[in-house]
Amino acid sequence: MSDQKINRRNFLRGIGAAVALPSFESLGSIPGVVGKTAKAGMTSTGAPLRMAYLYIPNGVNLEHWRVRGEGKNFEFGKTMEGLEGMKDDLQVYTGFAHKHATGGKDGAGDHARSGATFLTGQRAKKTAGSDIRVGMSVDQVAAQTVGDVTRFSSLELTCDGVRKSGSCDSGYSCAYQYNLSWRTESQPNTPEANPRLVFERLFGAGTGKDRERSLAQRRESKQSILDFISDDAKLMHRKLGRNDQQKLDEYLTGVREIERQIEKAESFGPVPDPGVDAPLGKPKDYQEHMRLLMDMMVLAFQTDSTRISTFLLAHDGSNRSFKQIGVSGGHHSLSHHRKKKENLEKIQRIDEFYISQLAYLLERMKAVKDVDGQSLLHNSMIVYGSGISDGDRHNHHDLPIIVAGNGGGKFDTGRHVDLKQEVPLSNLYVRMLNEFGVQADRFGDSTEALKNI
Repeated sequence: MSDQKINRRNFLRGIGAAVALPSFESLGSIPGVVGKTAKAGMTSTGAPLRMAYLYIPNGVNLEHWRVRGEGKNFEFGKTMEGLEGMKDDLQVYTGFAHKHATGGKDGAGDHARSGATFLTGQRAKKTAGSDIRVGMSVDQVAAQTVGDVTRFSSLELTCDGVRKSGSCDSGYSCAYQYNLSWRTESQPNTPEANPRLVFERLFGAGTGKDRERSLAQRRESKQSILDFISDDAKLMHRKLGRNDQQKLDEYLTGVREIERQIEKAESFGPVPDPGVDAPLGKPKDYQEHMRLLMDMMVLAFQTDSTRISTFLLAHDGSNRSFKQIGVSGGHHSLSHHRKKKENLEKIQRIDEFYISQLAYLLERMKAVKDVDGQSLLHNSMIVYGSGISDGDRHNHHDLPIIVAGNGGGKFDTGRHVDLKQEVPLSNLYVRMLNEFGVQADRFGDSTEALKNI
């Protein structure tokens, strides 16, 4: 590299098989032209536009979820107080619904329908066999448009195991509950729960053979990924401008910390997970597991390895206990609260726990400076929510939905938006697809593109 022109392409040829990199202004790596019309998957400044969806199970305690006031003049309820520092970067919505998650002629099975419908806007076929059918999910519609400009068209994450067959909820296939992303109406995108496998997949570049060769060499030498590229990284550091040197240092520090967390998790060995195979390297602590995967989502966006991601924090119907926050009993069992004060209080604490994970992700994204000088969060569209509102009633209207990020400057954040009527959640997805550069008039059960965003 020392006798070549130092630019991003040459650098990637040197260490690209070992680690993916963020964009550097010193290397002329802005993927667009500032001031010109945005291309698909990009903002008007030429920075990548990211799209992510995070799912929480079993609905929420609506009393403490609801905010007070409308528009810019609103206050968080008890559950969302942990987002106070991010208030200007998000929108809380009241009024979204998913009619295809309701029972109708299909009867019981609301948890399976909630998961299946959340990103598809379609009614899942009631079957526990191989003839599953629901519809392509919104993330994959976007991935078809921009997936070929990044190393990975999309990134699917989960804290659960993987299930594609068997009966999980009143005659519905387990595939509906354990998969958010659907490549086709009958083919889910398998999410990854193993942090080590996500790490190895993301933090390598070049061709598939390049990545395999790099990984084999590192394993043989028992080197960390950063030790493996140490000499090339030092050379690159000297060639970068001051701002990009700082960006490189921060990025490599983040990669190192993730690698250490994975190694720590692996040192404890596999953790039993009732009903599913536990992945190697899965941290014992649920919060640690979530945050580790969130860190990798951030770095995947930062390096433009992908612009689209889904994260199933837990499948709908999950009966996980939360002893780490003093909540005994399973989440699903507690969600059938029967209006008992004790159960409702425990649900609120679980909701608050999940909100604290969202706050962690948003704070991480806001701290990362993007190629156009804005934050990674500014240049993103993040949807967080559930396909059920009140777990006791299994209802699918007035869904708990938060939209974070400015969409590259297109969204009016820092608001509570009361839609005043029941609106298909798919209307939001049409708007997001349009902002992403996808020419879509309809998606799922939408009636139009959401205007109030």
